[in-house]
Amino acid sequence: MSPNGQELPQDPGTPPPTAIVIASFAMSVGRWFHTHEHRAHQLAWSPSGLVTVRTATGTWLLPPTLALWIPAGIRHATGPSGAAVMRSAYVVPARCPVRWTEPTVVAVPSLLRELINHLAAPELPRAARTRAEAVVFDLLQPVSVHTVSVTDPADPRACRVAEALAAHPADGRSLAEWGLTVGASARTLARLFTTDTGMSFGRWRERVRMRAAMLLLADGLTVEAVARRVGYASASSFVAAFHRTVGLTPRQYFK
Repeated sequence: MSPNGQELPQDPGTPPPTAIVIASFAMSVGRWFHTHEHRAHQLAWSPSGLVTVRTATGTWLLPPTLALWIPAGIRHATGPSGAAVMRSAYVVPARCPVRWTEPTVVAVPSLLRELINHLAAPELPRAARTRAEAVVFDLLQPVSVHTVSVTDPADPRACRVAEALAAHPADGRSLAEWGLTVGASARTLARLFTTDTGMSFGRWRERVRMRAAMLLLADGLTVEAVARRVGYASASSFVAAFHRTVGLTPRQYFK
């Protein structure tokens, strides 16, 4: 599988002798592989940097400790948050024991990381490759990580609030205070956020803050510093919000 999403050359009726093909390529800031799909399953992973994967059902921000299993035929777009290196495993469905039908986050412990690097060697003998592939499949363990996708409101007044908070997630103004800025009552803004995004304003703002926090944590900032940058008075309140939104603590997510 090439990095531009093209399928590896093969006879459609004859699966290749290997189950897993590794593709490695650098991704510069702002470079996205726009919506596409593969005939092979993909384990989207980056050994360095933070990678974003978007599908119709969610958005995932993946540090080197996590990867996303994307079943064949699932349309998705991939891009880096900052510079990143992709080292994705593409898996031939006919030779794959994994039966997941939806995008699934998996942990990437050190052994799985090393096996992916091991399989990237083109001169690896077939017998050794087959043994390594079997262990890779054994190591694929789902992790309960929630999508961090955020839908922006459509109404121009609520949209102005959303844009301001995306730029400055620590802004703690209430809906009543925002209403004075955009010309709408607190009740109207609350209704618009619920109608347009499917969640309350408070829950929506929390997700925006967690999305911003992930980028800062990936850059190496401490939990305390990130908590202040995204609008929390203490590290403990930020960690609780992160766990509530993402499903893991920041330490677990980036460990």
